[in-house]
Amino acid sequence: MHNTETFRTGWTALLGPPNSGKSTLLNAMLGQKVSIVSPKPQTTRNQVTGILTRDNLQVVFLDTPGLHRLRGKMNAFMLKAAWQALARADMTVIVLDGALYADRPRLFSEDLQPLQGSRIRLPQPLLIAVNKIDKVKDRKRLLPLMEQVAAVWPDAEIIPLSAATGENVETLITGITKSLPTGPPLFPDDQLSTVPLRFMASEIIREKLFLNLHEELPYRTAVDIENWDDTSKPGLTRIHAVIFVERDSHKAMVIGKQGRNLKQIGQNARMELEELLETRIYLELWVKIRSRWSEDERFLLSLGFGMAPDAMDFRETPDLMGARDVSDTGNMARDSER
Repeated sequence: MHNTETFRTGWTALLGPPNSGKSTLLNAMLGQKVSIVSPKPQTTRNQVTGILTRDNLQVVFLDTPGLHRLRGKMNAFMLKAAWQALARADMTVIVLDGALYADRPRLFSEDLQPLQGSRIRLPQPLLIAVNKIDKVKDRKRLLPLMEQVAAVWPDAEIIPLSAATGENVETLITGITKSLPTGPPLFPDDQLSTVPLRFMASEIIREKLFLNLHEELPYRTAVDIENWDDTSKPGLTRIHAVIFVERDSHKAMVIGKQGRNLKQIGQNARMELEELLETRIYLELWVKIRSRWSEDERFLLSLGFGMAPDAMDFRETPDLMGARDVSDTGNMARDSER
């Protein structure tokens, strides 16, 4: 039992520009992966909840999509997810790419514009995490950035850190702890996230898309788990996932020559899913073309865009009209059951 008079607990929103390292920082604070990471911006598209519990605290983190000024339905839904995180947060941590702004100071003002609108009220207290300092060899080059940050948020505590190496991550956790109210824990001590397994599986597959295809990956790529069967055969979970793209050329990139890209993506995702679920996985991937899906509001809602994962409906979804099957995934699927 926790002493609720001294136990600190609450919701903390992680906000910041794209590719500032919010997901890497979340994983570093938890000591375990709950949010996908890649070098490409806008990897996170929904609120992802991670829970850090210790003897004296429980922090419920909301990892959000990067704040940006891009147009389009999908980008609007991603921004909605970020703003929704503020509605339930007790405090805010703004994560900045210190290495980027040390090299290109003018980008600081441009990237912070979405956070400085007159109608945006950030939950207080406010901490600023200047991330990626491991990439700055001469730390004195960070001083002008620290001054810029202090000018924008004069009342905020500024913590330079590196999520990649762990430097000063504990300092940030200490700062968060001091800022949270006292009270009983919000979740069981052993719970790491509120993210459903189906959502986690789709995110793992999407991460492998990012990591395997690198710069060739079409930005408008989504993953949906169409079927999940963990009851038909003991010790085996069958997962049928669909990768949605918008064009024939995108389909060809994802599948690759003789299906090699898709097979590699499937194998990498399967291995991580087997480690996560501690069971054998039969993973079947299909690629479907759905023209302009990223501008289809109804379709975006069906994929859970703009919602916290714990609010999504993960019942089996019917085949979506307007999508055409393309695949060469039979070999990959058979390999995943061996």
